[in-house]
Formats: sequence, C-alpha cells, structure tokens
Amino acid sequence: MIQKHDRSDRRFLTFPAVHPCSAVSPATLLDSLITLSRSICSYQSKFFPTQRKIAREALRQVAILLIFFEEIQERGRPNLSYSAVLCFSELHLALQKVLFLLQDCTKEGARLRALTKAGFIATQFRVSIRTVATVLDVLPLRTIDVSCEVKELIELVAKQARKAKLEIDPDDETAMNRVTSILDGFGNRLEPDRRSVEPVLDYLEIRSWNECQSEIRFLDDEISLQYLDGNERELPLLSSLVGFMCYCRGVLFETEAYGTFDQTDRMCNLETIRFLNPEDFRCPISLELMTDPVTVSTGQTYDRASIQKWLQAGNLLCPKTGEILSNTELVPNSALRKLIQQFCVDNGVSLSKSRKMNRDITRTIVAGSPSAAEAIKFLSEFISNRLYFGTEEQKNRAAYETRLLAKSNIFNRSCLVESGTVPPLLNLVNSTDPSVQENSISALLKLSKHSSGKKAIVENGGLKPILRVLKNGLKLENRQISAATFFYLSSVHEYRKLIGSTPGAIQALADLIKDGTNCGKKNAVVAIFGLLLHHSNHQRVLSAGLVPILVNILSSSNVDDLVTDSLAVLATLAESVEGSVSILQTSPLPIVISTLQYSSTSRGRKEYCVSILLYLCKNCGGDAMSDLARNHPSLMPLLFSLTADGTSHASKKARSLIRMLHEFQETSSSGLKNSAVPQERFIHIR
Repeated sequence: MIQKHDRSDRRFLTFPAVHPCSAVSPATLLDSLITLSRSICSYQSKFFPTQRKIAREALRQVAILLIFFEEIQERGRPNLSYSAVLCFSELHLALQKVLFLLQDCTKEGARLRALTKAGFIATQFRVSIRTVATVLDVLPLRTIDVSCEVKELIELVAKQARKAKLEIDPDDETAMNRVTSILDGFGNRLEPDRRSVEPVLDYLEIRSWNECQSEIRFLDDEISLQYLDGNERELPLLSSLVGFMCYCRGVLFETEAYGTFDQTDRMCNLETIRFLNPEDFRCPISLELMTDPVTVSTGQTYDRASIQKWLQAGNLLCPKTGEILSNTELVPNSALRKLIQQFCVDNGVSLSKSRKMNRDITRTIVAGSPSAAEAIKFLSEFISNRLYFGTEEQKNRAAYETRLLAKSNIFNRSCLVESGTVPPLLNLVNSTDPSVQENSISALLKLSKHSSGKKAIVENGGLKPILRVLKNGLKLENRQISAATFFYLSSVHEYRKLIGSTPGAIQALADLIKDGTNCGKKNAVVAIFGLLLHHSNHQRVLSAGLVPILVNILSSSNVDDLVTDSLAVLATLAESVEGSVSILQTSPLPIVISTLQYSSTSRGRKEYCVSILLYLCKNCGGDAMSDLARNHPSLMPLLFSLTADGTSHASKKARSLIRMLHEFQETSSSGLKNSAVPQERFIHIR
C-alpha cells in the first residue's frame, strides 16, 4: 500500500516520507510514481519567494523522470526486475521529500520563515537530488523497456544531478542579511528606514496588508508549536520576525485594504463568556484542564495523554459515552486548545501540572526577544500618534491595529497602554461611524485585560463613554463588547463599586440580558457576576429586576454556557436573604431540580444548582424546604449522587442540604406522614 502524498496535517519543514510496501506490485508503484511526479510538476507555474534556482532544477529533473515513467506505463504491463523495483521504491521516497520541500517553499504565509531557513532547505534539496542521482546510477536501465531517447535523458539527469551546484541562492543570502540587519537595528533601538525594509518585502513579494497578516499568523502558529514541543531554541528569532512583520503591517501598509475580524471575535468574545464555565476545558478522564485536546470518533474531546493511556490499556469504548470507537484516530482540536490558552492568559490560571502549557500561557508577558520588544514599541508609538493626530480614516485604522495587536499578547497590551492609546480611543467611541465605534470599543476591551489598561480607562473617565455605548451603541455588537469591557474592569475590587454606583450601568446590563442576542446576554451576565463580587451591588442587581430575567433564561434557553452563567449569578444572589426571597418568588425550583437530573449537566452547573437550593433553604426556611419535601421527591437521590460524584464544593453543599432537609422532616408535624422521602433513606452525613 502506498500512502497519500498530500499530508495536510504535516508540520512545516518536516518530511514524513515513507517507503512503499515491500509487497507493492510494479504497476501500483509505477502509478504512484507518476501521480507523485505530476504533483511535483504542477509547481512549475507557482511563485517561489526563495530557492528559485534549486527548485527550478528539481522541477526540470522530475519532469524528465515523469516522461520516463509514463513511457514505461504506455508500453503495457511493466515487467520490472527486482533491482528496478528497489530503485523505483527509493525514487518514490526521494520524490516525496522533494514534494514536501516544494510545498513548504510555496506555503502561504511562510515566505519570511522559508527565507530564514534557506540554508537548511537548500541542504534538504541537495540531499534529495543527490539521492535521485545515486538511484539512477544503479538503476538497471537496459532491462527496462523504453526508447533510446528516454534512456539518454535519464542518463543525462543522473549526470546533471551529480554535478549540479545546489547551494543556497546568492539572492536569498542577500535578503537574509538584510533581514538580520533590520532585526539587529530593532534590538539596538533603531527604527528602520523604509528604504531598507522595502527591498526585503519586494523580494518576497509581500506587498499588501493581508499578505503581511498571513505571515504573522504562520509565525505565531510556529511559535505555539515550538512551545508545545519544548523546543525553544528558535523562539527568539521567530518572535523577532513577528515583531518585524507587525511593524510592517501597521506602518508600511497603513493605506492598504485590511482584513476583518471573524464573527466569533466580533460578536461573542469567547474568552469572556467562557469564564464562568471552565468545566468545558477539563478532560473527562483526568478532570484537569486539557493541554493538548484531541477528539475521538464519537465526537468527544479528551486530553491526549489521558485518552492515550486509556487506549493503551486496551479500552475501545469512549469513556464519556460508552460507545465503541470506530477507530483510534486522535484528531487535534486546535480551536479548543487556543480557547484554553486564552482563558488561562486572561484569567491568570496556572497549570502547574503542565510545564509546557505554563510556558505557553505566560510567554507573552514579556517579548520573545529584544528586537521584537523594540519593534512593538515603535509600532505602538506610531499608532498612538495616529490616534491623536491622524485623519478620521487613520484614526479608525489605528484603532483596528490596536485591537489586532492587543488581541492575544500581554506585552503588546502594555506597550499600547504606555504609549497613550487609551484616551484617544475613549474619544473615538463617541463616533457616529459604526465602524470607528466598533474598532475603538473593541480595542478598549482588549486593553482592559491588562492591569495598566484598566487603570488608564477608569482614570481617564472611561466608564461613562463605555456606558453610553452599552446603552445606545450604533451596532448591537458594540453594546455586547461594552458589556465584556465592564466584566474585565470589574476584576479590580474598587472598580466594581465604582461601576455599580454609576447611574444606569447595572440596568443597562440587565436590559442587554433581556433583549440582546445570546452573545450579548452572555457578556452581560458575566459582567453582572463580576460586579456581584462587591456586596453593595447585590441590591442594585435585584432592583434592576434581573432575577426573573435569569430564571426565564433557565427555562427557555438552549445555550449551555448562558444557562450555566445564569445559574452562577443566581447562586451568588441567593447568598443574601433578599436575593433568596426574590428568587423563590419566581418559582425556580422545578427548573433547578430538572437541571440537576440531566446526566449531561456539567459538574460546575450542578454545583450552582445545589448552591441555589441550599441558600434558599437557609434564607427562606420552611417555605423552601416544605416545597422541596412535598413536591420534589426526586431531589434526595440526586443529592446523594452529588455527595459521591460532584465537585468537592458541590459534595459539601449537598451534604449540608441533606442534613437540613432531614432535620426539617424530623421536626415537621406533617413530615412523618406525608414525607415524599422514606425515613429509611436518611443516613448520617458527616
């Protein structure tokens, strides 16, 4: 069997070439060689930003080999000797590596990286082409039925492959030296002259904002992969290249058309709305935050190390669903991995059991290299200048760049705040242009995740303009982003009180929960949760009429995160007598107990449910306990189950609630006759 040549999951500059099966038939091997050669020849029309000469030589040689293979096939069933089959197998292996090299040299976004690896790539080409020459030298050509002309061509290819000068292209070397000079200049706090940067970009044909952004995305992915591998040797260079490309994107391509944020980033701010429900990030096997989430054939996701141990033990069932796995393939869930990393970065979560992840979540606190640090500082100063003194379009563009730079990098946020971007951004949120307002409020959201950003926003009077957007944003997305910004600001103790006492702030959040989209509701709910961490805001939240709105979400919403976060807020409100009374008046008990009954309910959600029930019984006494005892006979088994299977907090609360209900039954005059819970089920809970 011969594996597919296109490996879409292959890492950059890795060469997972495999030998054809020893039992492969000559006809099958020949077919695969023809397919492989045609794939290589298809690169003749593609642009090579680097390795132009050596790639052209490789393509010319493979084109001749393709003629050779096709003629053998055209002459009927190939009758190849054992020696010829061995040679063809070696050719197949060498050509796979050539194809991988061509793919990497033309890979979107990898132009700058390929330039810095030009020496390594040239060496790999040289090894592969020399291998072809060696194989052709020993190939029993006289035993193969092809024309004399084709045999002469093959002999010529072998000779040229032996003698070809397959060294690094001098033009590549010149471009590499220019890049090194620019990076050294950044490291010495020297801003590069435009005339020194443009030749490099022209050579690589990076001529637009989007092409520059593509390079940054690729380099960021390479950095993440190297952190996960524990290979940090090239991280300073990769970080420097990212800083260089960010500088070029923001300064050199300022007037170019630029891309847009995707719907997820614009509307939902997933790193915010997931904050209250980290259970989704835990492996169902280890119950720890996943460092390398993978998905199995049933669609369930586990941490790679945990599921591999499970499979190696001979288990062929999905641990969570019990279904038989149709295969043992583990598909990386890169989207979830990025969400977990972002969650940890933004919320200061430390994964002490995962050294690799610890490096990953803390790596952006400082720049990856001195060159990267200075490049971002120069860019931040440029952006700040544009925000203050630019035209309306330049200000909008600078707000967008701020939003992009601060999205997932702590060091970038600190540089942008220090360069003074917050005050002009606060002015821009008052714009009558929906796009300007969106970019400025989004940029403020990203900066509010940094401690200095929070301080700058509040000290520059930012609460009122953000509140205006929350109430009357030109786009619904802008209102949602404002709610998320309030959530991050509420992480500072004194700001919780300040926001809560700002007239109309809590009511505006309640209105968004009532009338917004699911994303808007999620952002507003977590903002309320943050404000409730200051006790003085409890009464304000109750006065805003939030309890019935949240109970309605529990009964009507099918969005798991929103339901979980609503339960978290209700559980917090229930801690006070006023909150418990308000909740009990909305008759939530059937909904809360029904939520507990679902086997698919997360452990975190069950904990919130039992918290609500416990505080209702504590604060409302007989009214709540009588309702539970008479109308909900299924509750006690659920509580017993939680004592064994719930989180540590849920288990403790379930025990407390069992004791309270037990005591109520024993002291109630009607409990002995009408109790829905048989007496023999009561046990002593410590």
